[in-house]
Amino acid sequence: MPDTRTIFADGMLDASVTHGVARLTLAQTGAEGKPVAAGQLVMPLSQLPAFANGLIGLLKQIEARVKEAQGQHGAAASPAPAAEVPASEPPSVPGAFRFS
Repeated sequence: MPDTRTIFADGMLDASVTHGVARLTLAQTGAEGKPVAAGQLVMPLSQLPAFANGLIGLLKQIEARVKEAQGQHGAAASPAPAAEVPASEPPSVPGAFRFS
């Protein structure tokens, strides 16, 4: 079984190509709000376009689901007077959805 690790990243610090190998240094926002290195994604340059296209496809799916959820939320929700909403319930967030 291949060695797999999960790395949380919310950005990219650096990207380079050397000898046909793409190296993407992933980043996390540190305690002081500055990016710090979280790990490095390394792949053959020849595979980078397929990888990027996969990410673009994922983004398109997410956008479609967001639009669908916003449409359902807008069509199903009718504004209720503030007095009818119990104080214990958090306000709904327009466009919130679950992606599974």
